[in-house]
Amino acid sequence: MAMDTALITALAAVMGSIVGGSATITTAWLSQRTQSKREVANSEVRKREQLYTEFIVECTRLAIDSYTHNLTHPETMLPAFALKNRIRLTSSEGVLMAADHTLKQIIQQYDAKNLTLVELDKVAQSGEDPLKEFAESCREELKTFLNWT
Repeated sequence: MAMDTALITALAAVMGSIVGGSATITTAWLSQRTQSKREVANSEVRKREQLYTEFIVECTRLAIDSYTHNLTHPETMLPAFALKNRIRLTSSEGVLMAADHTLKQIIQQYDAKNLTLVELDKVAQSGEDPLKEFAESCREELKTFLNWT
């Protein structure tokens, strides 16, 4: 009987160590996995923010140009279309559709009559922004990445 008590005590100690060690290993593994997942999501957000910023900067330049010029050199649009196709590689359908819509608006403005300074001032005062839909779509998409972490 004394032997059984000692064996049970030793077995309980070993089992306690195994359970405790397993819990520590499992906690560390889950913590590392969550941290890695968060780092991947944050990296993806930074990459997309950079791409979206490049598109916004290029399209803003084109949008302003389109108010006072016609599109005499179609290659002027090349950088914006290249950025849109980079967006196509990684982004959601909503962001891609907003990018398409932005480029269509810019092309339509290039085809429209050029604005005078007074008309351009009215556009500026109206708060009209051909990139608003794109920026909002990007913000919504980036929020989904941040909610995954």
